[in-house]
Amino acid sequence: MNPTFQPYLFFRGRCSEAVAYYKQTLGAEEVTVMRFKDSPEKPPAGQMPTGMDDRIMHATLRVAGAELMMADGMRSGPTDFDCVAVSLTVSSEADVDRIVNALARDGKVQMPPSATFFAKRFGGVIDKFGVNWMVLVPQPHQSS
Repeated sequence: MNPTFQPYLFFRGRCSEAVAYYKQTLGAEEVTVMRFKDSPEKPPAGQMPTGMDDRIMHATLRVAGAELMMADGMRSGPTDFDCVAVSLTVSSEADVDRIVNALARDGKVQMPPSATFFAKRFGGVIDKFGVNWMVLVPQPHQSS
């Protein structure tokens, strides 16, 4: 097994909405969705805030072959993704355009898809939840 970093986003009560949105907008595949009420291990009385049963404890989506993990978490209030971005490497320049444009419909483009010195194609967008996405096809490795 190779060590990896895995994005894990907390939507503070909007995870069901995010799952549906990414499925519709990006064609994401639902791999796992588990709600707090589905947990076989119930926490002791008084340890969970009320109204958590229908919140998502854990979800995994597959977007362009990569997995994105998410949950509602235990907090409420607006989401805050200002200091993090999801970087998605895809296999085609058309995928960069498709994903950036799909998320931009309800979000805001940070950098329109284009060729850069570090990628054959790169685009940046903030989606409707405030998640920063960096979508790219890397430059082929050059030998020296």
